[in-house]
Amino acid sequence: MAYKIAVDVYGGDKAPDTVISGALNSIQESDADIVFVGKEKEIVEKLKMYEFDKKRVSIVNAEETVSMFEKPSLALRKKDSSMSVGIKLVKNKNANAFVTAGNSGAAMAISMFDFGRIKGVTRPAIATLLPTLNGSVLLLDAGANVDCKPYNLLEFAIMGAIYVKYMVGIKKPKIGLLSNGSEPGKGNKLVIESYDLFSRSSLNFIGNIEGDDIYTGKADVVVCDGFVGNVVLKTSESLPEVIANFLKSEIKKSLWYKIGFLLAKPAFRLLARKVDYAEFGGAPLLGVNGNCVIGHGRSNAKAIKNAILKAVKFSQLNINDKIEKAVANCIVLQKCKKAVEF
Repeated sequence: MAYKIAVDVYGGDKAPDTVISGALNSIQESDADIVFVGKEKEIVEKLKMYEFDKKRVSIVNAEETVSMFEKPSLALRKKDSSMSVGIKLVKNKNANAFVTAGNSGAAMAISMFDFGRIKGVTRPAIATLLPTLNGSVLLLDAGANVDCKPYNLLEFAIMGAIYVKYMVGIKKPKIGLLSNGSEPGKGNKLVIESYDLFSRSSLNFIGNIEGDDIYTGKADVVVCDGFVGNVVLKTSESLPEVIANFLKSEIKKSLWYKIGFLLAKPAFRLLARKVDYAEFGGAPLLGVNGNCVIGHGRSNAKAIKNAILKAVKFSQLNINDKIEKAVANCIVLQKCKKAVEF
């Protein structure tokens, strides 16, 4: 079965060329059919430079675009933007998923407006995979919700556990709650109250973890509010570039450094590949009643391709249905919501 993936041609810093190239590459590695969404005349001209199976590519015209710095409230009013039209294609069952490397706030706002939430989910979350010593860890929320309640974090944990179980293949994911100390009583009010909820759930909860535990692989899912998660994400994204620039600067200072670098070059290449955001493709917006994968604004063709492959797998595995069932079956979560008269 072919899965139709609507692709925002004008999302991202390197759009439209990089988006088109990455999307066409995805056809070769999956059974995805691509629906390019954007200015049709321009896309047709761009496609003349490529050889591809024309039966697997279509175009839906959208004359407006959403800039990277546009407020979500303004983006919502642009009904003919490539982002809005693409999301509506999924809503109306004309595509299985939507992929964009554009404005993440706008993508979330439009997704919430058009898709709505999965039954039982109060807050969607951006879920981002980060590299660890022995694989990857899912961090959520990575920026969708600055202020949260304990039951929101429990929802994030449930959604993250489902995602890792089926998308990554870890049967019983280890769930960690991000805090400033590993002891149960550490953290702010949100973390302390969330710890109690997590402990009473059926999740494989391993307790609080600190920042230095994120990249060791101690947990498969790390849960926090969107404010903390976004700080962690942005810090993580900047480190590889800072380290690379430092090494380049220092290596030039000594012949021995240059020789050592040449000998260790294969290891450096392996490290660069492991921390490359393009390998992870994009971050799914978990909790909305539709499939939306948000790529990094700087996404190159490889990142776009991998985001599309992720969207295909997400659709194949019916992740949203599994999340809805898991949320409904969490007795602790339902009691908590009832207690606060949600």
